[in-house]
Amino acid sequence: QVQLVESGGGLVQPGGSLRLSCAPSRSTVIRKDMAWYRQAPGKQRELVASITRGGTTSYTDSVKGRFTISRDNAKNTVYLQMNSLKTEDTAVYYCNADLWYSGNWVDAWGQGTQVNVSS
Repeated sequence: QVQLVESGGGLVQPGGSLRLSCAPSRSTVIRKDMAWYRQAPGKQRELVASITRGGTTSYTDSVKGRFTISRDNAKNTVYLQMNSLKTEDTAVYYCNADLWYSGNWVDAWGQGTQVNVSS
């Protein structure tokens, strides 16, 4: 099987920064867009940011101006730079992309990385 692997979460104070990374668990092809989602306790999973293969980005309103999504196509890696973090950014962050595996495109997710913003 193939999946995505996230890293970079942790505990940070309000106003601080974190950088998340995500890459496939094995060599593969990524079909097009890569995205970051998050899920806070008691809430539905929401799309935070996405990026096309060509670098076009999109953000949910609550993170515009604070978060930056980027990708390195040569490394099959997507990043989420999170600045000016707020307590309401606390959530498990998930990476998502379509990966080529065993002759099919697979809607792949990572296991999630916890981000805690607290003083």
